[in-house]
Amino acid sequence: MALANMQVYDTEIYTTTIELLGQKLEAFNAASGGAIVLNTNAWRGNYTKEAFFQSISGAQRRVDRNAAIGAQAATQLSQGEFIGVKVAGGFGPVTFEPGQMSYLLENPASAIMVIAEGFSDALLADQLNTAVGCGVAAVENVAALVNDVSATAGLSQQALNKGHYKFGDMSGMLICDVMHSSGSESLTDKALANGEQLFVSSNVTVISILGKIIVVSDIPALYVAGTPNKTKVLSITAGGIVVSNSGDIITNMDTTNGQTRIETTWQADYTFGLSLKGYAWDVANGGASPLDAELFTGTNWDKAVSSNKHTLGTLTVADADQ
Repeated sequence: MALANMQVYDTEIYTTTIELLGQKLEAFNAASGGAIVLNTNAWRGNYTKEAFFQSISGAQRRVDRNAAIGAQAATQLSQGEFIGVKVAGGFGPVTFEPGQMSYLLENPASAIMVIAEGFSDALLADQLNTAVGCGVAAVENVAALVNDVSATAGLSQQALNKGHYKFGDMSGMLICDVMHSSGSESLTDKALANGEQLFVSSNVTVISILGKIIVVSDIPALYVAGTPNKTKVLSITAGGIVVSNSGDIITNMDTTNGQTRIETTWQADYTFGLSLKGYAWDVANGGASPLDAELFTGTNWDKAVSSNKHTLGTLTVADADQ
């Protein structure tokens, strides 16, 4: 493994990572029904902003044709704004010795695949953990969208149904339930174990039961230790969470001398954009390039629409031990 080839290997790791990630994004999007959309769309700057017209349904009124004609207050046509935020992360450095490859007569492609596979899995996990964590924080900040039975009961189909019906007559728009394994365990006796497995990648499993897609992943935001331990289920509409720009990756491979053996490190920086349906990132309070503390603070995601039914979804909270 000649040192002159190190940059070539860096390029191959990058290319392999992008290929693997693209395959996983496509598989996940299809399996999750498009509730959480992971794409490679470019995203310039810290934020993405999209204007929309606010609902004017309040302009409808009843008229008494026999009453005297009088003044009528007007309904103002106004616009709101959806705002997404760019999140930055890093991977590595990963250290290995070039001499290991030549000493063991190992094909360098094996190291390339190990690093690329590990990085693509880590990036996918970070995107899901962050996206769902933000979704939970945003929805939990709107009390009318939360069904919390954790004080008295564990997770059940009945609890999920009541959580879905926080959307009222539009509950059918909720197409995917994202839950922690502690929640799925509570549903095992209700035929969850017999569901169709649609997608598996590292620590994410997607299954289907009775036409409802359920994503099972031990995302930190879906479990809260305490008395009682709480499990959370985020129910999401189509396109409720969008993660963009996963192709924005900068990598570098560096070989250093001055030690008893030559060492090589590989490192990556990356960013991705995050948008939540019906919510706007609070630029003033949350700021640019936020850390998890800011991202997972519900008040940093402002509800931008008047109707709760036009947001990303609902939340069900239950006792994880029942």
